[in-house]
Amino acid sequence: MLGAAFSFSQKSHESQLIKSYRAEQNPKTKFLRLLALGEYYKSNNIYRADSIQKVILKKSRNFDDSLRFNALFFSAEIAFIQGDNQEYFRKILACQPFLNQLNSDEVLFKVYRHLGYYHSTLLEIETADFYLKYALKIAERSRSNIKISEVNGYIAMNFMQVNQKDSALFYSNKAISFGRRSANKTTLAIAFNTQAQIYDFFGQVELSVAKNLISLRLAETVQNTYLMAKFSREIGQEQTLILNLDDAAGYFNRSFKYAEKIVDRRQMALSLTSLAKVQLERNQYLLAQENANQAIDYLSPLNDFNGLGESHNVLGMIYKEQKKYDLASTNLNTALVYYESSNNREKIAGVYHNVGTVFQKQKKYRIALNYLNRSIEIREKFGAQNQIYRTYRVIAEVYRETNDTKKSLEYMELYLNYVDSNTTLQAATKIAELSESYRSEQRERIITSQADSIERASQERYLAQTELENSQLRNNLQAYIIIAFLIIIVLAGVILFYRWKQTKTNQERKEAEMSQTLLRTQMNPHFVFNAMSVIQSYIYENDIANSTKFLVNFSRLMRLILENSPKEFIPIRTEIEILNKYLETQKLRFEDRFQFYIEAEAEVLDEFSIIPPMITQPFIENSIEHGQLHTIEGGFIKISFAKVNGMLTITIEDNGIGRKASRINKKSSAHKSMAMAITRERIDNLNKKYRTEGYMRVEDYDSETQTGTKVLIALPYTVGANPQN
Repeated sequence: MLGAAFSFSQKSHESQLIKSYRAEQNPKTKFLRLLALGEYYKSNNIYRADSIQKVILKKSRNFDDSLRFNALFFSAEIAFIQGDNQEYFRKILACQPFLNQLNSDEVLFKVYRHLGYYHSTLLEIETADFYLKYALKIAERSRSNIKISEVNGYIAMNFMQVNQKDSALFYSNKAISFGRRSANKTTLAIAFNTQAQIYDFFGQVELSVAKNLISLRLAETVQNTYLMAKFSREIGQEQTLILNLDDAAGYFNRSFKYAEKIVDRRQMALSLTSLAKVQLERNQYLLAQENANQAIDYLSPLNDFNGLGESHNVLGMIYKEQKKYDLASTNLNTALVYYESSNNREKIAGVYHNVGTVFQKQKKYRIALNYLNRSIEIREKFGAQNQIYRTYRVIAEVYRETNDTKKSLEYMELYLNYVDSNTTLQAATKIAELSESYRSEQRERIITSQADSIERASQERYLAQTELENSQLRNNLQAYIIIAFLIIIVLAGVILFYRWKQTKTNQERKEAEMSQTLLRTQMNPHFVFNAMSVIQSYIYENDIANSTKFLVNFSRLMRLILENSPKEFIPIRTEIEILNKYLETQKLRFEDRFQFYIEAEAEVLDEFSIIPPMITQPFIENSIEHGQLHTIEGGFIKISFAKVNGMLTITIEDNGIGRKASRINKKSSAHKSMAMAITRERIDNLNKKYRTEGYMRVEDYDSETQTGTKVLIALPYTVGANPQN
């Protein structure tokens, strides 16, 4: 009855959204209503959400950057929900230019959080950690418990990827803690599910089921059908691991029904694939084959490589049991192709294990051992190492079949070290108890909801009577409210003073952290190694003049960097000297294939103005390395310092290949984003300290050809003492 009322409410809300969209005349407001309708479908009808995202993307071209970003980001989320990782990653990377165009913490948070997930998926753990930690800073700055919980969950999953269990559980506990503080049950459900995935990854099935049952209860409370389908399927997968096949099939069927309700064909397919595994265990090969093929039909238009890989993997094992080894090998090879396309090392290891069992059945023992050992090698580097024990057992069987008793006993011992049948039995029993407890709670909730409706009616009558009695009490409370208000004002003053002190302390800490980050940026190992190579080549060529000149410049540059990086400000003359030495060194390195010019107004020099150390160097490095000045005929870089409207303005111009051409290089893009993030944070701190409106802007040097780069930086204009006094 409650579900029917909820469904009616959903239909009513959808009708209102469609009606308001059609009635709206203002183009911008009409587009916003269309986007709101897309957000509704994202939770209630995935098929329609996919259809509408194409319309949203097309219409967004007529609006400003903010609406174009929202449309692109919405489209990326739909690709993620449908498992099309290639399209999802392409659109998230396409969001990066908006970081410069939209100075918004909300945009920074969304893009950096998803960039963290992108690099984590590619197993670029350190880069993922940088983006996720930066997203966490933004979330903490906004004091959004929902965002803090979300990012901590992704940090936990990043540590899980490299088998750091303690760190993964630490951050997943933080995600749960902030999820509770948010009072948002969807956020809390996702946080518990993250911890369930971590426990499952490390082989603690009982704890994984317990956490996922909590997630499922929370999802049911808010009627989030998408999450109900996901969590039900994951609980079924855990039941399959302990061969509790009846409960597993029940959860997979529930997952399919939930997914079917919101037309989520990807989750429908994943549920069918999981159900096919259960049927395979029961030797119901025709049913299993039918469900796996139906899953492939659902997934093929969605480009879900991981889902397609799993469906073909299951089909391969069905054909193996039917002794159709050619079909088994074909499907397992197809699964490998899909998993390699998505860089899913854990699943690749699982397919290698299955391929090994196929060759074992064919008595091709040498080839079988080759694939089984490759599975172990991959899992030792990536993925859940507790899964290696299954491969040890198969290897033991292969050696037994080849009469190599010693090797067979050796691998059987390794297998037994991983597995304790009593522990598995206990886990299965406890999971069965948890499932029964969950079913009992469901029945109790139905009874309770009916009792609550009766109780609610009684309480309403009681409240109406109590309201009359409270009218007199309200008059007396007014005096207490005035007194409390005065106390609150005093407390607010104390709190504001404390926060001011804390903000000042945090700013000093951030400046120290950025100083260390800046020093690491300057001491770029690639630049140092390249410089050493240049010196070495001069020595081999017996070019004493050039090697001496290069070494003098390089040593002076290193001394200047090490002496000045820890300082808050340095004279602008010192900054110019550092840039001169750096550019002279780079020019020697690239055999004079570009020119550089450094200009400073006389007023700036005469007034002994000061500047944060080496704030320009990352952009100069980008101009040389990523702008590829040494490949451009007549390549140049120009740096100028001037005083404009009481601000110190810095202009960095080059005629390199430009942002559009260099964006093709993913590493270049990530490096530039990091440099810009650091510089933007330094400027923000200076603005807070001096109450100015400094900025940083990046644009094309030649807007027509989209070549070259122009960086504009404005800083508070400050002067120091005359160093000669």
